[in-house]
Amino acid sequence: MTQASSSPALAQSDQRLPLHVRVKDDLIRRVRANEWGSTTPLPPESALAEAYGISVGTLRRVLAELSAEGLLERHQGRGTYVRRATFQHSLFRFFRMHGGTSQTPESRILERNVRDAPLEVAEALKIQAGSPTVHLYRLRLWQDTPFLVEDIWLPLPQFQPFADTDIKDLGSLLYPEYETRVGIVIGSATEELSVTQATREQSALLDCQNGDPLVKINRIARTHTGDVAEYRESYGLASSFRYQVEIN
Repeated sequence: MTQASSSPALAQSDQRLPLHVRVKDDLIRRVRANEWGSTTPLPPESALAEAYGISVGTLRRVLAELSAEGLLERHQGRGTYVRRATFQHSLFRFFRMHGGTSQTPESRILERNVRDAPLEVAEALKIQAGSPTVHLYRLRLWQDTPFLVEDIWLPLPQFQPFADTDIKDLGSLLYPEYETRVGIVIGSATEELSVTQATREQSALLDCQNGDPLVKINRIARTHTGDVAEYRESYGLASSFRYQVEIN
């Protein structure tokens, strides 16, 4: 077998580090460079091991570590894939919806424009206040009933296609659209919950009274490199809100 030190993939790595660490670091680099799409598995273990000049056993150790750290997913008989954060059912953690959780809520983009980022948005996106962003104003519906209003902010120029694309062509789930249209993969997100009051516009969309309590969810979504890709504010009826956690 080819020696790891002569492997082109590891030629620029720090030769003082243990072999499996160098292989792991290089795989992380390739994942962060979006080398593999969401439906494209990594090469077979034997091919990767040969490319790196290591044994299959060493490679499996590396893949197991990356899976445990949440970067990869290994599927028996299907291969190893980059883990994509999925949030299509995350709303079920917070809002009561009848009819099960197997469906994806419908989405309607009511407004799309280019705006200068307000201070709060700029701080969340880690850009200068006043920098241009794509703003999406979106309504989420469950079984034809509106339940969530969202303000979504995307930095430019990274998301320029979202300023140009016909909004009718955007699907109900935006994260797959990010990957397809601009090559940005969402790997993680943080959310913060607070309570606010419905504005006139929000109350008209959510069929509630002006000033009714709403739950506000601020989400900052990041890539696998930790770069902030999206900031969104979601507003839902407090009367439908629920919070459940199991404490052992």
